[in-house]
Amino acid sequence: MRKVQVAVIGSGSWATAIVKILLNNVEKVHWWVREKEIASHLMQYGHNPHYLSSVTFDVQRLNVSHELNRVLKQADIPVFCIPAAFLHLSLEGLHASLLRGKPVVSAIKGIIPEYNDIMADYFYKRFGIPYEQFVVVSGPSHAEEVAQEKLAYLTVASANRVNAAAVSGLFACRYIKTSLSDDIFGTEYAPVLKNIIAIASGICSGLGYGDNFQAVLISNAIQEIRRFMDAVKPGLRDIDRSVYLGDLLVTCYSQFSRNRRYGQMIARGYSPGYIQMEMNMVAEGYYAAKCIKEMNTDYGVEMPIVDAVYNILYNRAEPAVEVKALEDLLF
Repeated sequence: MRKVQVAVIGSGSWATAIVKILLNNVEKVHWWVREKEIASHLMQYGHNPHYLSSVTFDVQRLNVSHELNRVLKQADIPVFCIPAAFLHLSLEGLHASLLRGKPVVSAIKGIIPEYNDIMADYFYKRFGIPYEQFVVVSGPSHAEEVAQEKLAYLTVASANRVNAAAVSGLFACRYIKTSLSDDIFGTEYAPVLKNIIAIASGICSGLGYGDNFQAVLISNAIQEIRRFMDAVKPGLRDIDRSVYLGDLLVTCYSQFSRNRRYGQMIARGYSPGYIQMEMNMVAEGYYAAKCIKEMNTDYGVEMPIVDAVYNILYNRAEPAVEVKALEDLLF
């Protein structure tokens, strides 16, 4: 067991799964949850009452609190796992000094809607965290499968190889394999974009399109993702690696994909607001579609799938009409 003090910031499915992973390698996890009642429940009963409730914890190895700065003060390595749509509000009272000199880890697959910033840019601008201090944990990794200890692969990305290796060691275990990367921007933008594509996939599924069309949609989507990343953050990256293509595939096809499910419900005529309440989970692709659409006004990248999702979600375009228009644009 490693002696390092690790804190997980967030209490959703992925945060709960990460706590489970980390307890394979550290003696104790400091865990911030926003609601005092959930913190009390976790310490009394040893499970999250709202997410992955089948996962049980030894409460002697947890330090759960609803006081953010108290948790961060005890941590050598903080791991942020709050939905991007709520991150800015959640961190309003955070003391930036508590992050200085520490590897700051993001396990968030989203973009800050208030600023159209990925996590690395947000933490740099808001808290003065150097990019070299920032670490991204990403990859095809549904929390539900981690809870069942099914094998998953994570990519740990950082400009600082020492930090990447340290974080990789905290996550690697019997059912988690890790690899290292220096592409912090690609490993952030790819998940943002794949969530939008997964909504498109769900819409097509809900409209009755079959596997043949889905294959064409997704093969076009990975090229759309590549074009956007090359325009915004050019660099040497193999788009076919699991952290890019693999994450796209699992989010578009998996039964656990909340973005795919969100798209299916859109196709059935439900409103975006109703779906968010019904799912009781955040579909990051909803917010990402608007952010990427706004960002792309500066780059002019050809993104017909993203445009179609944006039109459906924000311009109230008919899903069947938008997908029909896509048919002749895909190849």
